Amino acid sequence: MSDFVTIGSIVRNPAAPEWGLGQVQSIAAGRVTVNFEHAGKLVLAENAVPLEMVDPEPE
Repeated sequence: MSDFVTIGSIVRNPAAPEWGLGQVQSIAAGRVTVNFEHAGKLVLAENAVPLEMVDPEPE
């Protein structure tokens, strides 16, 4: 996972695009909690899931 993922970051899991975009809710003890559009809130192992940052859309 990118070292740049922080709480509030918008991310996607390229291995599971059907989950949609997600917002990082917490990062603790090697786990990341992300609330995804189509998969809900998931707790992921920080070193096992290749999350990618998504640039926020310009307003």
